[in-house]
Amino acid sequence: MTTSVSLGIITFAIIAIIVIIIVLSLMNKAKKKKFENKIEELEKEKNLIASTPIMSELQKVEEIIKTEKMEEKYKNWEERFEDIKKDDITKITDMIVDLDVASSFDKKEAKIKIAKAELQIYTSKAKADNILKEIKDITVSEEKYRGIVTKLKKKYRSLEQDFNENKKDYEDSAEPIELQFENIEKRFLAFDKSMEDHEYSEVVHLVKALDTMVDHISIVIKETPNIMLMINHLIPQRIEEIVRINEDLVKQGYCLDYLKISYNVEQTKKRVSKILDRVKVLNLEDCMFELKTILDYLDSLFNEFTKEKVARKEYENTTKIFKNKLKRVNDVVKDIYNQMDDIKKMYDLKDEDIKHLDEVNKRLLEINVKYKKILDAVKKQKAAYSKVDKEVSLLALELKNLEEDLDLSLKTLGSMYDDEVRAREQLEEIQDLLKECKKVIRSYKLPIISNNYFIELAEANEAIGEIIKELEKKPITIKTLNVRVDTARDLVLKLYNTTNEMIKNARLAEIAIVYGNRYRHDYEEIDRGLNTAQIMFYKGKYKQALETSINTINFIEPSIERKVYDLYEEK
Repeated sequence: MTTSVSLGIITFAIIAIIVIIIVLSLMNKAKKKKFENKIEELEKEKNLIASTPIMSELQKVEEIIKTEKMEEKYKNWEERFEDIKKDDITKITDMIVDLDVASSFDKKEAKIKIAKAELQIYTSKAKADNILKEIKDITVSEEKYRGIVTKLKKKYRSLEQDFNENKKDYEDSAEPIELQFENIEKRFLAFDKSMEDHEYSEVVHLVKALDTMVDHISIVIKETPNIMLMINHLIPQRIEEIVRINEDLVKQGYCLDYLKISYNVEQTKKRVSKILDRVKVLNLEDCMFELKTILDYLDSLFNEFTKEKVARKEYENTTKIFKNKLKRVNDVVKDIYNQMDDIKKMYDLKDEDIKHLDEVNKRLLEINVKYKKILDAVKKQKAAYSKVDKEVSLLALELKNLEEDLDLSLKTLGSMYDDEVRAREQLEEIQDLLKECKKVIRSYKLPIISNNYFIELAEANEAIGEIIKELEKKPITIKTLNVRVDTARDLVLKLYNTTNEMIKNARLAEIAIVYGNRYRHDYEEIDRGLNTAQIMFYKGKYKQALETSINTINFIEPSIERKVYDLYEEK
């Protein structure tokens, strides 16, 4: 059993070693193959450098050599390519051979040698490509630049035709444009001559110059008619119309100083003149933008004229309303101050009332001064209507606020007068009511009137006397007067109610006693009760006499109270 296990382990170990040997062998073979492929790839790159079609391109150059400068370039290219073939290609070949030897030794060293070979190939290829590019710049120049110039000539002829057909639209700029066309034509001739002489180094500059000049003249041909239209027609017409309208409005009384028309028109003419000078040398940079800006400014002046006309109408309407309102307020305040001495004599005004009125008057004077300044400025044409209209509107707002404050002062004075009038009216009413009380007392002959009644009567008379005294004072203290009136009214009303109550009770007591007399002979209690009631009655205790008589008769007739009141109502 042990022997079998040992044999199995040994067999497995042998197989594992064989597999490892095979894998390592395959890996080494794959690395070697990869290394060989890299060497083969480097060899191909070297051959491509050597086979660069420089010589075939140099043969093309050889056919067109007509100047020493071109011959010098030819020799330079030839020498540089020979150097690549002799030096660089040989060096690369040696490096590749060295790689074959290195592959059998240190793999790390082989990788370094591969990197160096790749760098050398890259450098040599770049040299060869640069030579080929320089040569092709010459060999393909004729076809390339003639194609470009052909397109430029076509564009140029079209622009020239467009200019000649619309020459009148170019006005002052026509002559410099013709000169520019001549310059472009000369450049085309110079290009043709350089191409014939194979002066390709000059051709490059000529083509670039022609492209720039044709592009510039294209812009000139497109924009100049509009520019000249604005310079020679639109702007002068606008200026002429603005000057005319300005003069007419000034004659009509408008103040337009803030627009500085004369100065700005003069400056505008100078700017336009400078733009024209630039256009004459075909410098159109920002010309269109500046001219449009000028036109926008001139158009804005028309808007300003319209705004002033509208503002004048609004000013006239606003001023008419404001003037009437201001006159009315001035008249009111003037009347108050004219009557101030009388008012002070009539009423006991508080310092704060007079101070408030003085502040209102001070503000009113300021408004009058401001308004006068506005009128003077308009009369002397020193202020624009758009400005004074806003100022009058602001003054109108100030006057409105002032009116509200004035109303408070007037209400104070008015309430004093109203209180006085009301006090006199109420005095008359109170006196009439007192007379009515006295008349009622006299008309109903009571056996006796209580002392309390005469006390109330004296208090009422005294209160009325206080009202009269207060009204006779100069000035009148309204607050005190109102207190006197309220006191007198309350006392007289109290007397009036006392009078009515006393007479009513006396009459009811009398009716009850007379009614109960029918039971005196039959009922001793009733006779005794009624006698007591009569005694009270003659002592002036009318309410007690009524209650005693009602309670006495109620013994016989429970509904006597209702009957007594009915009999009172009937009378």
